[in-house]
Amino acid sequence: MANVNTHNQIFPFRLRQVTEQAARASFSWIGRGQKEKGDEAAVEAMWQALKGLKLEGTVIIGEGEKDQASKLYKGEHFGEESDGETFDIAVDPVEGTTFLAKGLTNAMAAVAIAPRYTILDPGPAFYMEKFAGPPELRGRIDMEWTVEKKLNTAAALLEKEMNALTVFVLDKPRHRNLVESIYEAGARVALYPAGDIAGALMAATPDTEIDLLMGTGGVPEGIISACAIRAMGGEFLGRLDPQLPTEIVRLREAGMDTSHWYDRDELIRSDEVHFCATGITSGLLFEGIEKSRHFLTSQTLIINGSNQERLMLTNWHRIT
Repeated sequence: MANVNTHNQIFPFRLRQVTEQAARASFSWIGRGQKEKGDEAAVEAMWQALKGLKLEGTVIIGEGEKDQASKLYKGEHFGEESDGETFDIAVDPVEGTTFLAKGLTNAMAAVAIAPRYTILDPGPAFYMEKFAGPPELRGRIDMEWTVEKKLNTAAALLEKEMNALTVFVLDKPRHRNLVESIYEAGARVALYPAGDIAGALMAATPDTEIDLLMGTGGVPEGIISACAIRAMGGEFLGRLDPQLPTEIVRLREAGMDTSHWYDRDELIRSDEVHFCATGITSGLLFEGIEKSRHFLTSQTLIINGSNQERLMLTNWHRIT
């Protein structure tokens, strides 16, 4: 098996094949009302692309347990065991399957890869409360503070007036009180039905239209976001926040603490992390896949944690 050196600057460009192939495979299912079909197409394409990289790694964040998914399941091993580099792999073949099926915003394919045993295994957790922001906020926000104090502190650190501060929040009933608290503090809310990887990355990038991300979303999206944001140098904090009685029981049985706020560097314990995402439908972060007579056009973000380099690539894939 070929040895893959993550310090090699070529590696992140090879990794983009994983998300580009998944995004292209799911493209034909946009707006067709069949989220399972779109997800299945992306999973198969991403699985094949990961095999093609010939790296040795284990899926830490994937499509569920082995009995729930035949490919990209948690614990699936790629490559042959060797004395070379081994990796943790976090994947989301389609973030926003329902919104892909409806032809809505912010659907993407995402992957993060880091050295083995550096990505947090979240056990049976499904939901996570999150906070994301740019590098100026790193280590400066106490999650025990009120929403108002967090926002006031963020505004001061970002040298913004409160009425110019914009917070990304998923448009869910569970966030009703959070949204009201943000309004009462004097900040703006950007409500989106899906796409909290995009929201987190926008929040962590200085000088975008999104200053912060707050609220509860999926654990896979949270840990993948943490990987990308560590690679960027931004701030990310997360707390397991079960929403279903069955999830509460499973976390209790696993002995997992739902009061603990994980620091970014607890969620991903290495700077040698690489992140790629490709837009499927257009949204905050990407233009979605576009089809012309001869090409499928895709837009891919590559983040290299070795040097915090970020690249946005537009690729034209010839239709054969």
